[in-house]
Amino acid sequence: MVLKLRALQPVRGRTSSASTSGAVMGSEGAPALFTWEEVQRHNTREERWLVIHRKVYDITRFCKIHPGGTRVISHYSGQDATDPFTAFHIDKDLVHKRLKCLLIGELSPGEPSIEPSKNAAMVEDFRSLRSTVERMGLLKPNKLFFFGVLIHIILLDVVAWATLYYGGTSLIPILICGLILGTVQAQAGWLQHDFGHLSVFSQSKWNHVVQKFVIGHLKGAPASWWNHMHFQHHAKPNCFRMDPDINMHPLFFALGKKLSVELGIKKKKYMPYNHQHKYFFLIGPPALIPLYFQWYVFYFAVQRKQWLDLAWMISFYVRFGLCYIPLLGVGGTISMFILVRFLESNWFVWVTQMNHIPMNIDYDQNKEWLSTQFPQRVWGPVVRCLSAQVGTQLRGTTAFNIRTRIELSGAVWSMGVAVYSNILLLQIFYKPKEQKTDTESRTNKTVIMVICPWQKNVVYLKFYISCMDQICNIFVNMP
Repeated sequence: MVLKLRALQPVRGRTSSASTSGAVMGSEGAPALFTWEEVQRHNTREERWLVIHRKVYDITRFCKIHPGGTRVISHYSGQDATDPFTAFHIDKDLVHKRLKCLLIGELSPGEPSIEPSKNAAMVEDFRSLRSTVERMGLLKPNKLFFFGVLIHIILLDVVAWATLYYGGTSLIPILICGLILGTVQAQAGWLQHDFGHLSVFSQSKWNHVVQKFVIGHLKGAPASWWNHMHFQHHAKPNCFRMDPDINMHPLFFALGKKLSVELGIKKKKYMPYNHQHKYFFLIGPPALIPLYFQWYVFYFAVQRKQWLDLAWMISFYVRFGLCYIPLLGVGGTISMFILVRFLESNWFVWVTQMNHIPMNIDYDQNKEWLSTQFPQRVWGPVVRCLSAQVGTQLRGTTAFNIRTRIELSGAVWSMGVAVYSNILLLQIFYKPKEQKTDTESRTNKTVIMVICPWQKNVVYLKFYISCMDQICNIFVNMP
C-alpha cells in the first residue's frame, strides 16, 4: 500500500493556474496556503481535494484505491472531512503517515478551522464532547459482550435445526424453526455491523476477519458489499445520490419534501406516489431482501471480484443445504429459506427505515457532522444538553412515523404536479400574443373560460403565481 500511495502522489502543476501557484511548495519548504473557496472548487471528477485538521490533501487518484471505497471518500471532495476521518479510522497515526504523500498544503492562517457555512459552536462543542467521552472510556468495547452475542447466535442456529430434528417436520416445528432462523439472521446482521465499523478490536484486521465470518458464513452475504453501502450511508446520511439506503427514490417512492416537490414540478412519475403509503407494505419490508438483496449480493461479489467473500457466502449455502435437505427435502429447504428471508426482510426494513423515511431527505447540504449523524436517535443527558446549547433538535422515531411521512411525501409530490400545471398554464396565458403558438392561443382561451376567468387582470395573475409558489414552499418547509 505504501508503494501505491507514493505512486499516486499528486503531480504538481497539473491543476488550474489558481491552484498551481498554491500547490508548489515555497523555496524554503513552506507549505502551500489555500482558502476554503479554493478547496471547494476542487470537487470534480478531474480534481478532488479535502481538508483534515486544516491540512489540504489531493485525493484525485488515491480515492480509486481507498480501502473504504472510492465513493465514501469522494463524497467529501471540496469539504472539511475532519470529523468523518476521526469517526471512520481507529488507527489515526498510521493513516496520517499514509496521507503524507497526498498533502499539498494547508489552510491560510486567516482562514477559520471550520468551514464558514457551518455552525462553528456546534462543531467545536461536539469535538469537545467526543474528547470527553473518550477520556471517560465510554468508547472502549467489552469484547466479552460481543463474544457472548456471537455464541448466542450460533446456539440459536443449532436450536433451530434441533427443533426439526427432534420435533419433526409438521407445521408447528417448521414455523418455530423459521422464526428462530429469522432471529439468527437479524441478530447476525447487527453483530457484523459492529465489526464492520471496526468497533470491537483495536486492529482493523481482526474486525474484518470476524465480520467476514459472521456476514459470510452465518448470513450468506459479502462483507465488501455491506461496507461499500453502509460506509456511504454514515458518511452522508439521507443525502440523495450519496446514501444508498434511499436509492428507492424516485424509482419506487418519492422521498423527502424537497425531492418530492421537485419530482412533481418536473412531472416525473415512476409509480403512483400518491398511494405509496399503501404499496410500501407490499414492496418494502417483505420484498427488499428476498427479491433484491438475495441476487444482488452475488452480482456484487462477482462484479467486484471479491472471491474471498464469495467463498464465505457459498459456505453458508452449503451448510444450510446439508442441515435441512435431509429433513425437508430440496423443495422444503427452499421454502424454509424463503420464509427466513421474508421474516428477516421485515425486521431489517422496519428498523433501518425508521432512520431514513421519517427524517429529512435532501441533496447534500454539507452540514455539521453532529446534525447529520445524531437527529435520528435519542441520546443520553450529556448529548441532550449539547443539543439544547447549539439549538439542534434530537428526535426519536417509531415505525408509525414511516407511514405518515411516506404518505406526506406522496401528497407533496401531487402538490408539486398541481403547482407546475397551474404555473405552466398561467405562463402560456401571460406570454405576449406575438410569441404564442396556435396551440397556446387555444389553451389560453380554455384557461380564461374554464379554469380562471377572473385572471384577465395582470395583478391577479401575479398574485396567483405568488400564492402557488408560497404553497410549494410551505410543503417543503413542513416539519
